[in-house]
Amino acid sequence: MEKRRRDNPWKLKTPPGTSEYEMYMDEKDGKEIIVCTVGKTVLHYDARCIADLHRMLKEYGDWMELGSKDEKQTTKEGTVEHWARSPENPIGGWYGLKKNFRGRFAMYIPPLMERLGLAELEHKPRNNRMKAL
Repeated sequence: MEKRRRDNPWKLKTPPGTSEYEMYMDEKDGKEIIVCTVGKTVLHYDARCIADLHRMLKEYGDWMELGSKDEKQTTKEGTVEHWARSPENPIGGWYGLKKNFRGRFAMYIPPLMERLGLAELEHKPRNNRMKAL
């Protein structure tokens, strides 16, 4: 898997194509993370999410709704966002690492997975879905 760094980030767009953001790989406290910069907001995600989400989608075998939500909002069961904070996922909880900024996983990680050739992603105005390749 390609691993971009701060000086050469991936330049991505949200699934609906309405916002641009950047992502790159880094390390924090001995853990590999994905740094996501949206405007002035900086989010961190556990880098294991890429392999874990790909494996889950492969097992699911169909399109899955993204269901992106902010951290304090309730997620819909059966969505990528719900899985990304579920105690039943491989890390037992949140892939988002910065308190109060742990949500929106399903807004920012799926376009990276599409860029890496691991998933197919819809690009409609809302209610987008993804599936593993």
